[in-house]
Amino acid sequence: VQVVESGGTSVQAGDSLRLSCTVSGLAFVGYDMGWFRQTPEIPGKEREGVSVISWDSKSTYYIDSVKGRFTISRDNAMKTLYLQMNNLLYEDTAVYYCAPARIETGTIVVPPTWASDNWGQGTRVTVSS
Repeated sequence: VQVVESGGTSVQAGDSLRLSCTVSGLAFVGYDMGWFRQTPEIPGKEREGVSVISWDSKSTYYIDSVKGRFTISRDNAMKTLYLQMNNLLYEDTAVYYCAPARIETGTIVVPPTWASDNWGQGTRVTVSS
């Protein structure tokens, strides 16, 4: 499995960005997919699930802090996942990753079959206030 995230950069608060994630070596259409983020500068802070989209794009889910500002989408033919981020806030600063995802008790998680070395390098988003 190879996952490549892109689109991250440094922006000002209020700006917009569109992240992309291409996946190979995985039956992309067979998975609900999600975006996760992590702030490595904060010790002990775990990777946080941000949004999930069903395999057929009919269902989406967002955590409260990004609801109304972020939009997840996918192109199954291109095996690509997107995250449109509008009105970015300083708190959105993080490294963003994509992976198969599902919701368990209100939390976005990866399936147990997702190996730790499947994660991509991520794409860094830095928002200046």
